[in-house]
Amino acid sequence: MTQPMFTKAIVRRPARSLVHGITTHPELGRPDYDLALRQHDAYVRALERCGLAVRVLPALEEFPDSCFVEDVAVCTKRFATITRPATVSRSGEIAGVRALLAEYYDDIDEIREPGTLEGGDVMMVGDEFFVGLSSRTNAEGAAQFIAALNRRGFSGRGVTMPPTLHLKTGCSYMEDDVLLVDRAFASYPEFSRFKRVDVALAEAYAANCLRVNDYVIVPSGHPGVAASLRELGMETIELDMSEFRKIDGGLSCLSLRF
Repeated sequence: MTQPMFTKAIVRRPARSLVHGITTHPELGRPDYDLALRQHDAYVRALERCGLAVRVLPALEEFPDSCFVEDVAVCTKRFATITRPATVSRSGEIAGVRALLAEYYDDIDEIREPGTLEGGDVMMVGDEFFVGLSSRTNAEGAAQFIAALNRRGFSGRGVTMPPTLHLKTGCSYMEDDVLLVDRAFASYPEFSRFKRVDVALAEAYAANCLRVNDYVIVPSGHPGVAASLRELGMETIELDMSEFRKIDGGLSCLSLRF
């Protein structure tokens, strides 16, 4: 095994209210709560297989989308940032996050009004961070986060978004200079230096894969993406994400990794 990039993860148990989560794909139907729990259990086991110590937080029934814990914080090698979700129904999810992160970090920053930032819009590439300017992350929030990065020896840059929920909905860094991208991002000059793996339109959901140490976790049912990653020598773990997909959730959304 190579030197691990991550050793810890934080996840939050899905609440029964998950069935009322925010969605842009109502045609997929409401999530099956019991199946979502089983899929979440499998997700935790996959993170453990990747070598992470996983902390499972209790469900927050008052916040249907709270299992998507990645959106409330960004964890770097040197500091953590508490975000400021753009959606009113999610704003209360950051309560208690500072105390939680203080168990792991001495240095914690925070996005302030009128800035908004969600972790799904932040893609880490070594010591450089790409920040998607989306309906969830505004220019002020991105500027605050990039300034926090610069103060601590990192760099960051904003990325103007196509009509995609989060930056990592449409692209994922696979380490080793490999970037998984869907067609909406294929011609972006910001990403021209990477070795790009293009995701076919039919498999666009799998543009959100999760590289964790020696494995890449891939949503099942996307054989083209899985095969492309294996051809590059990456070992894959495939997980059924059907119930989280119904409420706009992907693999990276369900955990904080550090």
